[in-house]
Amino acid sequence: MNKIFIVVISILCYLGSSAQEFNIKVSINAPTLSIADPRVLKTLEGEIAEFYNNRKWTDDNFDDDERIEGSIQINIAEDLSATSFTGSVLISTNRPVYNSGYTTVLLNHIDKDLRFTYEQNAPLRDNSVAFTDNLSSMLTYYAYLILGFDYDSFSLNGGNKYFKISQNIVGSVPSNLSNGFGWSASEGSRNKYWIIENLLNPRFKPYREAFYKYHRQGLDLMADNAVVGKSNILAALKSIDRVNRSFRNSMLLQMFSNSKNTEILEIYKNSLKPEQREVYNIMSTIDPAQSSVIAELR
Repeated sequence: MNKIFIVVISILCYLGSSAQEFNIKVSINAPTLSIADPRVLKTLEGEIAEFYNNRKWTDDNFDDDERIEGSIQINIAEDLSATSFTGSVLISTNRPVYNSGYTTVLLNHIDKDLRFTYEQNAPLRDNSVAFTDNLSSMLTYYAYLILGFDYDSFSLNGGNKYFKISQNIVGSVPSNLSNGFGWSASEGSRNKYWIIENLLNPRFKPYREAFYKYHRQGLDLMADNAVVGKSNILAALKSIDRVNRSFRNSMLLQMFSNSKNTEILEIYKNSLKPEQREVYNIMSTIDPAQSSVIAELR
């Protein structure tokens, strides 16, 4: 009986350690509160961390060293009441590169359409089918978006399942939340609606393929064969450049630039000048506003 008990406990410990997909650090900055109690936001900070890190999001098991590392930083610009807030949220996640101690940024995105209400100790709900409240839907949307990017970096179109869940969340949002919340196509070209529209739009299929090639056939080969890895990364960048020439200023390509500019500089800063110029021309065309980041390659 003792042996059976030990085996059962071992299995439960294993399942507990491999169940969760995320290791997300959460911070809420609210330097100019005038109405709300700061303790409410401190409680919310812990609730969001628990929301991401202590529940099961997929059917796959993740070991502790496989959990998706990242951070969510909420910046409160204004407290409209004791329970109502506006601001922005910065989502950043990364994944390890094979055979190295290096991690690559997969997502580095600022959502400026943050508006929510929260009462202390109110539960957050990961409902991907029906809308419950704006904060819960926003957090759930980004949970599946993060998963989609991670899976896409390891297998071709591997994130489809999770991107479609994010798309379902967008579709579940009531029409009366179409102003200032970032869920609607009519609110501009850079919001939650357009991220998922781009990702699942067949016209962006070459981008999804290039994203996979960049990571799995590029970065993941660098430790064993830097020449082949860099060549595949450049091929991926050329594919992304072709997408950009067809769909200028798309949300998805802006997000790629935000995540990869600094990394691309490090990869190619010791390359031959013609290759450097080619990479510079691609990245500066995708995101002219950030061309200074890779100016060394010019």
